[in-house]
Amino acid sequence: MIPIGEIYLVDDEAEILHACRQTFELEGYSIKTFNSAHELLPHIRKDWMGAVITDVKMPGMDGLQLLGEIQKIASGIPVVILTGHGDVPMAIEAIRAGAYDFLEKVAPPEYLLDVARRALETRRLCLENRSLKLRLETDTDIESRILGNSPAVQELRRILVSLAVIDVDVLLIGETGVGKELAANCLHDLGHRCPGSFVPLNCGAISPNLVESELFGHERGAFTNASRRHIGKIECAQGGTLFLDEIESMPLEIQIKLLRTLQERVIERVGGNQMISVDFRVVAASKVDLREAVRRGTFREDLFYRLNVARVPIPPLRNRREDIQLILQYFISILLERFQRPEPKITRETRHRLDNYFWPGNIRELRNVAQQLVLGLDLDLAKPGSGDKSLDQLPFELGFDKLVQQYEKKIITEALALNDGKIEKTAEMLCIPRKRLYLRMQKFGLKR
Repeated sequence: MIPIGEIYLVDDEAEILHACRQTFELEGYSIKTFNSAHELLPHIRKDWMGAVITDVKMPGMDGLQLLGEIQKIASGIPVVILTGHGDVPMAIEAIRAGAYDFLEKVAPPEYLLDVARRALETRRLCLENRSLKLRLETDTDIESRILGNSPAVQELRRILVSLAVIDVDVLLIGETGVGKELAANCLHDLGHRCPGSFVPLNCGAISPNLVESELFGHERGAFTNASRRHIGKIECAQGGTLFLDEIESMPLEIQIKLLRTLQERVIERVGGNQMISVDFRVVAASKVDLREAVRRGTFREDLFYRLNVARVPIPPLRNRREDIQLILQYFISILLERFQRPEPKITRETRHRLDNYFWPGNIRELRNVAQQLVLGLDLDLAKPGSGDKSLDQLPFELGFDKLVQQYEKKIITEALALNDGKIEKTAEMLCIPRKRLYLRMQKFGLKR
């Protein structure tokens, strides 16, 4: 069985190249030949799956020098040194320098093939181990930052890990408090731009007339009170990531300039006339449907399509209810250490309320609840059975009668759960006769 990969053969003697090429091709190997080291080097890549076989004595750059250059690009690529001189000291020098093996040109073809097969297998294992290590480190890191075991969160982590290593602008969509900035941080920290800066800007938190200066910077004297040059967020994100939160709040005239920057990767400071090249990644976030914003005329369509290449929805907490208790305990453990308080006792009724709450504030609201529990304060939550929704969140298109039935079914379901399915206690809690409770349970298909 021929190992997967390529053989690159370097020799300044055409006869040697032709003979070796035939040997490898007859055995089914993929092989490319080069007349010099300089001709070969542009073809070497860090993640290349292959091995190099090179003559040691060549004009310009010899085999040992080529070995050193290859190691600068990718230290794990096996390099086999060939010589026609049987120079033992040179063989020792090559092995010490990192050569995979050392062969004489007069060696039997089967020995050359065996060395090549082992070299390719070594390279395959090297790349697989590197990939596995990177994946384990990345998965472990992101799992410790984005908590949860629900399918929605597992899919979110998978998408973020995949996009982190691809240098593409990303659009995060999610309600207030779902963790959009945390997701943006993960994209930055797990990608190759992590040595650079992560620069956040909340477009909805600054005055519209200051957005341009904050983004692009300004020169001294560009406007009143501009007493010195100001470097904008985009320049600060050079080599790193710019996180634009609440991008739907960005003024239309600034959206035009941002679009140009994303397309051309150049900026011009306010009051300046110099075009400055910038290398950065944009992660934008919105809590509203940008398509609807485009239809309303508050967001540019061309900017939307420019950002919407890699779109990542962040699930709300109510769509990942199985993660609530895990995240709650995480916040509590942090707050216990911070406030030096004893661990709070959380009743089953309280846990049930938390599991069935609508969570309009999502993770941010859950963190506040954890703090209330640790400090021994009353929880600021709607009572069970209220549906935990504001009126503008109810689906009125279902019709009034349907909504009332859903509301009634929810109340009975929660009351049964709180009382472990005991009919008498449930009827007492709901202040209705047992017979009426039985009839309602029968109507809604509920069981004890």
